[in-house]
Amino acid sequence: MDRARIRSTSPPNLVGRASSVHGGEFGHLPDNITVLEGERVTLRCRIDEEVTHKAWLNRSNILFTGTDKWSLDKRVTLANSNNSDFSIHIDEVQVSDEGPYTCSFQANNKPRIAHVYLIVQVPARIVNISKNVSVNEGENVNLYCLAVGRPEPTVTWKDQKYGLVSDGEFLDITEIKRQQAEDYECITNNGVASPDQRKVKVTVNYPPMITDMKNMPAHLGKTAILRCEAMAVPPASFEWYKDDHRPVESDNTLRIKNEKTRSLLLFTNVTEKHFGNYTCFASNRLGASNASMLLFRPGAIQGRGTGLHAGMGVSACFWFSLSAVLLLKV
Repeated sequence: MDRARIRSTSPPNLVGRASSVHGGEFGHLPDNITVLEGERVTLRCRIDEEVTHKAWLNRSNILFTGTDKWSLDKRVTLANSNNSDFSIHIDEVQVSDEGPYTCSFQANNKPRIAHVYLIVQVPARIVNISKNVSVNEGENVNLYCLAVGRPEPTVTWKDQKYGLVSDGEFLDITEIKRQQAEDYECITNNGVASPDQRKVKVTVNYPPMITDMKNMPAHLGKTAILRCEAMAVPPASFEWYKDDHRPVESDNTLRIKNEKTRSLLLFTNVTEKHFGNYTCFASNRLGASNASMLLFRPGAIQGRGTGLHAGMGVSACFWFSLSAVLLLKV
């Protein structure tokens, strides 16, 4: 039987290998050739006999009749045209190039035809994703990650802290907790190339909560430190008050040092006036928290009647008024 052979050659990094198909009568099933978008592909038509007419077609569009080019696409060129080889190149392959190609020739007044189907693959990539978000604790969070690719890519969300995975373009978190504040990673993949991945940072705001406070013994003439640790987002502002509700201010024997998550009272030379009950007040735009602690002379704490609990020895009326004032300042 008269026959022709079509095959494609592609750079080594393309998906799949060079493939060939033997010509026969019309209706012969095409061979699939796979190439990545942007790469170059060569469609080879091997002819085992002398022919009188030959042509390349893409669907019903004529690309070449012999050496005459009919296509206006500069990316399509003739590789070889002789008695045994009638091949074409397609440079910078596009998705629109996907489809059936036909090498047709006539020998001994009989038409012969061979088919190839070009498949264009596109690596998965993220084209749109949620921006970093900041929400208050208890609110709902809705993230999205849109991806494209050929074949159709999968999309998953990965919880960086716990490694949990959620399938689909959308990630919904109901009544988010402060512990869920982290980077959430979207990963898309279709097996064509390495997965594409991007992260969304979720910040959860919550009011201050004082986590570290304790009474502290101090000796006259020595140094001492009172610590007030408060977790909050955004970070808390700190203020200190003493027994009669006077704001504590820095002087030559006492210094206030505020850090991101805590405030320190640094006593460089303890005197009698320094002993007493101190209250740390931590606040941000979402709320406030306070706790009291003693700076005492060793052996003198018994019988003072002042406990270790937050707010001990402070009137509710005073702290309500103070809270209102500070929150108005935030």
